[in-house]
Amino acid sequence: MLDTQTKRKIDAARDILVGVVPVPQSQVEQITIALIYKFMDDMDNEAVAMGGNPKYFTGDFAQFAWNKLFDPKLSGEGRLLLYQDAISKIPLNKEIPTLFRDIFKNAFLPYRNPETLKLFLKCINDFSYDHSEKLGDAFEYLLAVLGSQGDAGQFRTPRHIIDFMVELIDPQKEDSILDPACGTAGFLISAYKHIIKTNSSNYDKANDPHTFTLHGIPLNQLVVQNEKRYTGDKLNPDQRTFIHKHIEGYDISPEMVRLSLVNMYLHGFTTPEILPYDTLTQLEHWNEYFNVILANPPFMTPKGGIRPHQKFTIQAKRSEVLFVDYILEHLSTGGKAGIIVPEGIIFQSGKAYKQLRKMLVEENYLVGVISLPGGVFNPYSGVKTSILWIDKALAKKSDRIIFLKVNNDGFDLGAQRRPIDANDLPAAFANARDFKKSLLSGAEYQAPEKDVIVVEKTRLAEGGDYKLSGERYVRVVTTCSKYPIVSLSEVAEIISGQSPDGTYYNIDGKGLPFFQGKSEFTEMYLGPPTKWTTQVTKTAIKNDIVMSVRAPVGPVNIVKSEICIGRGLASIRCLESINYLYCFYMLRSIEPQINGNTGSTFASINRNDICKLKIPLPPLTVQEEIVAELDSYQKIIDGAKQVVDNWKPKIDIDPEWAIAKLRDVCQVNPESRDPSELYSDWFNYLDITSIDNASNTLSQVHQLSVSIAPSRARRIVKLHDVIISTVRPNLKAFYYFDSLPERAIVSTGFAVLRAKGTMHPKYIYYCLLSEFMVSQMESRMGKGAYPSINQSDVNELNIPIPEVNVQQAIVNRIESEQKLIDANRELIRIYEQKIKDRIERLWKS
Repeated sequence: MLDTQTKRKIDAARDILVGVVPVPQSQVEQITIALIYKFMDDMDNEAVAMGGNPKYFTGDFAQFAWNKLFDPKLSGEGRLLLYQDAISKIPLNKEIPTLFRDIFKNAFLPYRNPETLKLFLKCINDFSYDHSEKLGDAFEYLLAVLGSQGDAGQFRTPRHIIDFMVELIDPQKEDSILDPACGTAGFLISAYKHIIKTNSSNYDKANDPHTFTLHGIPLNQLVVQNEKRYTGDKLNPDQRTFIHKHIEGYDISPEMVRLSLVNMYLHGFTTPEILPYDTLTQLEHWNEYFNVILANPPFMTPKGGIRPHQKFTIQAKRSEVLFVDYILEHLSTGGKAGIIVPEGIIFQSGKAYKQLRKMLVEENYLVGVISLPGGVFNPYSGVKTSILWIDKALAKKSDRIIFLKVNNDGFDLGAQRRPIDANDLPAAFANARDFKKSLLSGAEYQAPEKDVIVVEKTRLAEGGDYKLSGERYVRVVTTCSKYPIVSLSEVAEIISGQSPDGTYYNIDGKGLPFFQGKSEFTEMYLGPPTKWTTQVTKTAIKNDIVMSVRAPVGPVNIVKSEICIGRGLASIRCLESINYLYCFYMLRSIEPQINGNTGSTFASINRNDICKLKIPLPPLTVQEEIVAELDSYQKIIDGAKQVVDNWKPKIDIDPEWAIAKLRDVCQVNPESRDPSELYSDWFNYLDITSIDNASNTLSQVHQLSVSIAPSRARRIVKLHDVIISTVRPNLKAFYYFDSLPERAIVSTGFAVLRAKGTMHPKYIYYCLLSEFMVSQMESRMGKGAYPSINQSDVNELNIPIPEVNVQQAIVNRIESEQKLIDANRELIRIYEQKIKDRIERLWKS
């Protein structure tokens, strides 16, 4: 159990570093290096105390002994130089085991602040190496902090999900175990602790709680433990040696390898088998096979795809396809695996995805699929994932595959992932265990009605897609050449809204929630009310669809509970012949074709016109299948939108950084010219409509003729310039020119910033997006319809100025994050198109 004092020490070390090392992964690396440095010195001191000799800091390396860093005669700068020299020279010490040399390989000090180093070393000095598991728990807490903050392209797997997978796969003491994309070795440590636990005399299989059910503990403190301390006392020395030699991990990242080595070492592995290895392109370990493989492989594929070697069964360039293929091909006879995969593996129709799913089903690898909630990887990814349950021996015993759905994992799906009571993991585990028992015993498995679907493999093979979504197989799909097209009034009751007397409105929650029109709507379900009424006129009840009948005409939402509706809404109450979610999707799809009457001041649509709206009506069973498919797409969209909406560049400002005026680090509006003086015919003109405010991207460029353009000065932009809108309604419209349209000129509604000297232009750009800068701009604006700031205001804005290398590090970090955000935007686009395509097929079938 991680004790409070140890946790406090780690938090203190991070707090000291955060000002000079803002990136969480770098903080973890610096603490890791310092801890191992200190622990080697502790072991030397222990050897001397027992009458032996030091073995690490001897000879020419004695000058680097930890205690030398605390020599009172040493100046602050001297201590910094000594520490920097030590961590770079330790890998050269032949007396130090390879493990430690690997940990220190390429280690460096990323800051030059003597006072920060002094405080940091003093904090690390409070730790001591005593071979207790306390240090392993402490390091897991440190890695959990890294995981909770996210790292570009590498999504840390929550500890309770790791533990769930490990207990499901159930590795044994005689198993060889691999994680081919091990990150910080979370799966390997969990598998090791599982083996220790299940081989302990005090382990009670029937009554001891599963670690994944301990969801009341915050994520960053959730370590693999119960109230008991398991010792693995049933294991003999040979078995322990076997376990330590046959738990292996690969990772392409040197930083992750270093963290894995330390994590394994602090859990008792004196020579951990963690290798720097590119699983998808290297061949050195291709002929090695394992009884158990556990992995959450990378979902992100670089532009242009992976360039793998030719030994894979499936020829693909997508990382998630290749990793699953690799795992299947490297399981021994009867081998088992648990793999986290993105939804592409489940649904994608590309050739490689189909081949992989066919391989999983037809070649008897797949036992089950566990669908996880879309927010499991929040706050740094909303990607929807599932767990593939692989067991070669078990799959041969069954002609069916089980699909389990986890709606809640014990934490809410917001950015903070706060503990909640709802937790479907125990039920999913129990259902999986019962399915396994039935296969082993030959008994018939009776699936419960909720969140469990069992499907014959022959059904999966129908059509050749092998899609791994249980919902699509719940009903037999009714095939017909054409579905009837019906009026909305044939399948639903249409209720026009009627506004109560305004004297009955209140904001105190008395009466029914009252909604007047579209301005109070959210994406799919009706949002929280802003007013209530005690005079109830017309109502909409749970699962009614409400439509905006005044401009904008047509948008629809679903009602969660009874509300009072005003004249701006109509309620659509579905009859038994139509699924309300199917109706919602259809109405949303035809929204662009719903035209209001424009004879009055604003567009509107009446009840009769709503009744005449036409939609296709397949049988209920088909409607339900369509809804299941569209819902799966919508969850991906919602998850990706949550990531996009919640992200913004963040710069942690060190109070020791200099603060300068923007005029001191930039030229503000350096060039203004009349376009006709520069060009004889045309130029590209960028105004506020050219910048997509949501994504800070260049959305459109206006090509203007010089002859018809007004003759006045406009602002010239060059490569690497930054532009900023100076008018309040568009205040957050910024753009950095890493490429430039030919003959580009921007509106005078922008200020053009050109970096001076060593200032990194992209650092300036990201600073402008930060709250620190935006609040300054807002405070300088006056009131009125279009308040603005002028050039002198822009000149006077304050901007923090770190050293150039720190600026570059900040830019690198934010750009890595930006790639993930862009990927989520693309995911939204792809799945919105999937919804459109699926609905279009209804009209053509």
